[in-house]
Amino acid sequence: MKKNNKLLENTFMLYLLVFSNYFFGFITVPYQTRILGPEIYGQLGFAVAFTMYFKLLFDFGFILSATEEVSKNRDNKETLSKILTSVTVLKTIFIAIGFIIMLIIINSFEVFYGYKLLYVFYFLYVAVDSLQPDYLFRGLENMKVITIRNVIIKSIFTALIIIFLKEKSQYLLVPIFMLMGSFFALIVVYLNVFKKEKIKLSKITKEDIKNEFNNSKIFFLSRIASTIYGATNSFVLGLLYPSGAMVGYYTSADKLLTTGKSACSPIADGVYPYMIKNKDMKLIKKLLTYLMPIIAVGCIVCFIFAKPICILLFGKEFAFAGTILRFMLPILFITLPTYLLGFPTLSPLGYKKQANSSVIIGSVFHLTLLLLLWIIKKINIYTICILTILTELLILLIRIFYVKEGIKNEKN
Repeated sequence: MKKNNKLLENTFMLYLLVFSNYFFGFITVPYQTRILGPEIYGQLGFAVAFTMYFKLLFDFGFILSATEEVSKNRDNKETLSKILTSVTVLKTIFIAIGFIIMLIIINSFEVFYGYKLLYVFYFLYVAVDSLQPDYLFRGLENMKVITIRNVIIKSIFTALIIIFLKEKSQYLLVPIFMLMGSFFALIVVYLNVFKKEKIKLSKITKEDIKNEFNNSKIFFLSRIASTIYGATNSFVLGLLYPSGAMVGYYTSADKLLTTGKSACSPIADGVYPYMIKNKDMKLIKKLLTYLMPIIAVGCIVCFIFAKPICILLFGKEFAFAGTILRFMLPILFITLPTYLLGFPTLSPLGYKKQANSSVIIGSVFHLTLLLLLWIIKKINIYTICILTILTELLILLIRIFYVKEGIKNEKN
């Protein structure tokens, strides 16, 4: 009963986290799209896609590897302190390397010339945000801290945007305010870690850093693979449609899709540390049985009202985003089984590597066909959406295969 209560509490806090994203997003996104318009908002979307590659480097899969380590050593403050310190050192090294690479790129290609500061500020925001020790609180099954932190960031950002963003020329305020909110939240979170959790930055050895790196690198491959094709979609669209408007439509539709996917992630995130400890396969089956019909109904409603929803949220100029959203809705339908049958199910079954490889295979498939479409000149917004659906479906099918294999081995 205690275990179930803890699982429910963490899942609830994760849903509160998602609700706060909905709440603040419904305020700031429509406001930004109306002030900035499709072109400038598209430039922001392109900048987000660009810095996403650096975010992948900074996170390096620690959200999975370090979460698992923390979950297994939750009562050992000395070990937890070493994990925190080792991860922080590695992230700091990655940030320094990333900053040099970013400066070289934005000074080498013409597409970045008019918006260099935009990319610098988004990079700084991503760097500061990556230093948040989310893995620590996920492993300790204490999602309250992450939720409070997120509300602090979103509240500061929303207030500043509404007060100060008044015209297109002020677009730099968006990443600047995000950076300010994240920096303030970072201070609050580390005060909690040091004073309440009694976990400190401690003395570590090169061996500690090396072990942390080796534990996480396999997760890094899957994390970068899972995100790279999404970020690449926006990047390619930016090259195909230089005006930025099409990227703005795609980014807007993708935000709605991400919002829907965010409703699934708290379930998988809450279940992951629980499953590492308890290996309760019946729970996964129950969750899919009860929740998939609800998701199906939600997808049908979104398909019918896609254009009115986009016009309501983003403005009349974004009506075409509704067409893109309709193309992408199958992704939302398969999101929950893809999440649950990934690390929460495969890791306890001993198929952690296969959970990683499924995403890597999907990413290679996506990028290969994306290149092929480019070569044969069949690449456009519609073929990119269809290819993304096929990629997500491939990942799900691979995971289903290994889940069946794992359950069969458990019975034997």
